[in-house]
Amino acid sequence: KTDGANVTAGVAIHNLSLNENDVGEYRTFFRLTPPLRAEDDRLAMIEAIKDGTIDIIVSSHDPQDVDTKRLPFADAAAGAIGLETLLGAALRLYHNGDVPLLRLIETLSTAPARLFGLPGGTLKPGAAADLAVVDLDEPWIVSESGLRSRSKNTCFEGARLQGKVLQTMVAGRTVFSA
Repeated sequence: KTDGANVTAGVAIHNLSLNENDVGEYRTFFRLTPPLRAEDDRLAMIEAIKDGTIDIIVSSHDPQDVDTKRLPFADAAAGAIGLETLLGAALRLYHNGDVPLLRLIETLSTAPARLFGLPGGTLKPGAAADLAVVDLDEPWIVSESGLRSRSKNTCFEGARLQGKVLQTMVAGRTVFSA
C-alpha cells in the first residue's frame, strides 16, 4: 500500500475489541476466524485503522447453531454474531480515545461503500437516504434475551457497551426503530 499498490485491508470488530486472554477457559463463543491474538496485535490493528493501513471494520457476522458451539473448543464451529454488537464495540474505540469518530464512521460506512462501488455511504443531495440515527452515549449490556438475531452466540455476552442505533433507514424508508 505504501508503494502505491491498489490493495485494501479490513479487520473484524472482534479482533479490534478482544484479545486471546478473553477466551478464558476455552469458551467456544470466542472461537473465531481469524482467531483472537495477543494484545500487542490488537493495538497494532488499532494503529493501522488510525493511519489508514486498514480501510474497513467488518462485523464478521458468522452465526452458528447452538449445537455447533457446545463442543470441546477444538471441535466447535468458528464464528459468532457481529451485526448487533458492531457499532457498540466499535464505539469503544472512540469513547476511550483510540480512534477519532469521523475515522470510525469512515471505516464502517463510507470506505466500504467506496471500495465495493456501492452508491451508499454518503449524504450527498440526490443519494438514497440510507442512514442510521445513533445515540453515541446510550449505555447497554449485551444479553442473549436482548439480541434480535436467531443465533445468540456472541463473544460480547455481558459486555457493557455505549452507543446504540435508534433508527435505520434504507432508501428513505425506516426498516428499524428502537
